[in-house]
Amino acid sequence: MTNQLKALATLALAMAVATGYAQSTASSPESTPRPHHHRRVEERKPSVESQIEELKSQMDSQRGEIDSLKQQLSDRDAQLQQAQQAAQQAQQAAQAAQAAANQEQQTLNSNSAAVTSLQTSVDDLKSSNSALATSVQKQTDEVKREIESPNDVHYKGITISPAGSFVAAETVDRTAAAASGINTAFTGIPLQHSEAYNLSEFYGTGRQSRIALTATGKLDNMTLIGHWEADWLTAGVDSNNNQSNSYTLRQRAIYGEARMNNGWDFSGGTGWDLAAETTRGLERGTEILPATIDAQYEAGFVWTRQYSFRVTKDFGNKFFAGISVENAETLNPAGQNLPTNLLIGSGGAGGGHYNPNANYSFNYAPDLVAKIAVEPGWGHWELFGIQRTFRDRIYPTTGTPYNNTVVGGGVGGGFRGPLFDKKVTIGLKGLYGEGVGRYGSSTIADVTIRPDGTLSPLHGFSALSTVELNPTKRLMMYFNYGGDYIGRDFATSGGKEVGYGAYTADMSGCLIEPASTSSFPGSDPTTPGNSTNGCKGNNKDVQEFTAGYWYNFYSGPKGRLRQGIQYSLIRRDLWSGNGGILNPDGGAHGDDNMVFTSFRYYVP
Repeated sequence: MTNQLKALATLALAMAVATGYAQSTASSPESTPRPHHHRRVEERKPSVESQIEELKSQMDSQRGEIDSLKQQLSDRDAQLQQAQQAAQQAQQAAQAAQAAANQEQQTLNSNSAAVTSLQTSVDDLKSSNSALATSVQKQTDEVKREIESPNDVHYKGITISPAGSFVAAETVDRTAAAASGINTAFTGIPLQHSEAYNLSEFYGTGRQSRIALTATGKLDNMTLIGHWEADWLTAGVDSNNNQSNSYTLRQRAIYGEARMNNGWDFSGGTGWDLAAETTRGLERGTEILPATIDAQYEAGFVWTRQYSFRVTKDFGNKFFAGISVENAETLNPAGQNLPTNLLIGSGGAGGGHYNPNANYSFNYAPDLVAKIAVEPGWGHWELFGIQRTFRDRIYPTTGTPYNNTVVGGGVGGGFRGPLFDKKVTIGLKGLYGEGVGRYGSSTIADVTIRPDGTLSPLHGFSALSTVELNPTKRLMMYFNYGGDYIGRDFATSGGKEVGYGAYTADMSGCLIEPASTSSFPGSDPTTPGNSTNGCKGNNKDVQEFTAGYWYNFYSGPKGRLRQGIQYSLIRRDLWSGNGGILNPDGGAHGDDNMVFTSFRYYVP
């Protein structure tokens, strides 16, 4: 801008000089002659100095204008510079404002996200508070309920529960008098034409009432369990070890258990044997029993309830395996013409706390039971094996007495599964083997004796089928059919059949009631079963059909009040023998129609 002003000033100065020079040239005399006038006029011409002065004056004036113009240009430069600075400042301010606006927008976006997050947190907090309030109320109700009506009693880190205890008022009405209480002696069903067969019987009792107590203590790696369970179904004169521990007060189950978190389970004491069916793995306390009122359950039901020590393993809640060492007992040898030159057991000795009226076998070894169970997704499936050992001491006619040991056992299995959304449950279980009569609910026989005094395990089979209906939460109906079977086993010696189920067994009196016929004057009618009138065949099988229901009037925190009725038709058959004229077919049987009722209150 300064160079432009200088150029402009120079141009103005040059123009002024040129103008003065032109004027000077124009005022100089011409060489061309001027015309003459009649009258000469004198003209005064400016001098050179004056012209120079005038030119200087003009130049000074122009210089002032130039200076003024320079000043204006300088002022304009300053203004322009100020404007540029102002524009730059304005641009910087605009950029700062834009940055602030962007920051504000980010802040607004962040605030919006924070507000949204806060709103979500508030909503979550409301929901959590609502859930917390519900949980607190629930826990408060549970604490109140535990205080007012606790399910368990807490004592020094363990819980004690009386669950399983109940009070029972029960009756049984039989068309044939079996002289049994609420538990039926299946092998004591009166035969046709016997004295008791023509009489009915009715009994009422509360002896099946039960007391139970379970103590549970939880550690980091295991759960410890102690269980006590007893009832009053016993009499001191008939206590024995045959199938259950029946001593007064009857020990249904008394055992201790260590249930490890890794699936191992160790337990020992009196309880259901490992062969008994369970509903969850092989756990004690989950045994599934026939739903009968009859305390002997059902013909064909496989079980014992004795001392045992077992070890089981749970493999992922799908596969289970276990082995058990169990108290042994050999049922009295049964059969025709059995030798007596042997010792297999005796009555209880004084001071030994065994019943002197019962027979206790001198066991060589405990029974061994091995079992696997599978729960693949539908139902519970089992397979098991039993090993038994029988021993007697033989006193031959000549020679040295000696001990004889034989091995028996069997295999069994079964399943139970739900149908139709658990409205129906079906089940089937059985046991087949030699010397396994003790494990059938009828307890027919385990062994017979050969002519030389050695023991022979009897072929046996037990099976039970079950259908249970649960149409409502209150009502459960059940239908069972089962039976226990023992096969013939005899040998001929000295012209006699010796053993079980002999064809020469005297069956001639099976169709005669002794006290009502002159064929047997002086018969004793107080002895049931025709044993005094020639009906001596061995038991072949016992079969039973059962139908019944249980109805819960109330089931809740105050316990359970239920009522049940059971009907059973039971039939006992003997192996055929020598029947003679009076009994051409040689066989005999007895049947009994039984009706049970039960009214129970269960402790919660």
